Amino acid sequence: MTATLLLARHGQTVWHAENRYAGVSDVALTDEGRRQAEALGSWVKVHPVDAVWTSTVSRAIETAEPACRALGLVPRTERALRECDFGAVEGRTLAEFAADDPAGAEAFRADPVAHPFPDAEDPRAAAARGSAALRRIAGAHEGERVLVVAHNTLLRLVLCDLLGIPLADYRRVFPQLRNAAVSELRLRADAEPAALISLNLPC
Repeated sequence: MTATLLLARHGQTVWHAENRYAGVSDVALTDEGRRQAEALGSWVKVHPVDAVWTSTVSRAIETAEPACRALGLVPRTERALRECDFGAVEGRTLAEFAADDPAGAEAFRADPVAHPFPDAEDPRAAAARGSAALRRIAGAHEGERVLVVAHNTLLRLVLCDLLGIPLADYRRVFPQLRNAAVSELRLRADAEPAALISLNLPC
């Protein structure tokens, strides 16, 4: 049976407001990010789910909290849903990286999978771990609706992987997942392709 996964990027953080890469760093939500989390909680109250899963990073857990409170659910955490490690660009903007390494930035823009940031996690490995995590969640919740709160780059890579889109195109096909917006994915635990029903649905 198919599970319905409602994928949401966490609320805004200080670094994201400044367009800085936040991967492994535990960056707190802004006031706007907390408002976005409350809006997601209000949306879920009208569109109930059977379970809530998040990454193990506090910005994702805090974003999921209003939804869990609204429905009386206890969130489950999954380490494989953590954001990618951006290596040398962690906490920096792409413009700052380009000022130091123009060739490296240009190569990243052309193909971010073949030319990731220095010391960054291999995007193919990130896509594989994220996709496997979502399939495990789908297998545990067949026929149910599940809210999954995770991260922008990881979820874009995973969407490409599950939909059969070349990973190198993730920045072009999915320019951005908006903070606390919902994307609906129908997924089975096996290797069947996923179905994307909606993208960036505002709450």
